[in-house]
Amino acid sequence: MRALITTIVATIAPATAFAASTPHVDNSGIFSWIFLGFCALIVVMQVMPAVLMMAGVVKAIKGPVTAAAHK
Repeated sequence: MRALITTIVATIAPATAFAASTPHVDNSGIFSWIFLGFCALIVVMQVMPAVLMMAGVVKAIKGPVTAAAHK
């Protein structure tokens, strides 16, 4: 796990060295950021039930097999 984190950090760290020194002017106001945040919130709310369902499936698959299940 430590090797994975080290690899990710070593990959991302040099990318910041080549970042522009001046901010990018895109003229996006607060409403653009609110809209993007709302879109992200919708995506997260759609992903949460899917993750919970997959966790339930994995739990059911890994659970013990009872005698009642074989009848």
